Amino acid sequence: MSWGFLRDVLSGVNKYSTGIGRIWVAVVFIFRLLVYMAAAENIWKYEHDEFECNIEQPGCENVCFDHFFPVSHIRFWALQLIVVSAPSLLVVFHVAYRENREKHHNQKLYRNPGERDGGLLCTYLISLILKTGFEIVFLVLFYKLYNGFKVPRLVKCDIRPCPNTVDCYISKPTEKMIFLYFLVATSCLCIVLNLSELSYLICKYSLKRYLKRHKKHQGSKS
Repeated sequence: MSWGFLRDVLSGVNKYSTGIGRIWVAVVFIFRLLVYMAAAENIWKYEHDEFECNIEQPGCENVCFDHFFPVSHIRFWALQLIVVSAPSLLVVFHVAYRENREKHHNQKLYRNPGERDGGLLCTYLISLILKTGFEIVFLVLFYKLYNGFKVPRLVKCDIRPCPNTVDCYISKPTEKMIFLYFLVATSCLCIVLNLSELSYLICKYSLKRYLKRHKKHQGSKS
């Protein structure tokens, strides 16, 4: 697949984001997408070929690999990047809907189609909630699939057709663990940024409503 499409999507979202949202885009693009493309993808590229067991029993090595690596790391992270970035499209589509609506009516309906107010604010908040939820789901799913955030040097397998318990070795475990921790840490950072932006927008909207109500109340008194 072409990662340029995802880059273009993130660049489009950047125009309608808050300061915190722009930091999120930078983290996803630099610390996740580029690191994934430049390093992490190559580290796990030949994980099946480099997985070795101390037995020549046909099928044993494949079965053990499938047991300990039910989903390829690189495919899992690729899917995570796509799914986590997808809710941002809701904001882009909503802005495009506003712009098309103005063209259809041939008049100015919004002060700024990209301004976060009314329905667009709701769409933006929903996208933040979805992104946070997806990040948490993928972290939990990864933890369940691989029994934690670690890459062991040696795993023991006794699944048929293996005749007995065999030792299987994972290549470059230290290097893989370093990048695993890095990608998990950036995922946690994205969760913190999403929650921070969500809190900021809710507080900003609540304060705006309060000041507007207070000003209206003062005007009615006078």
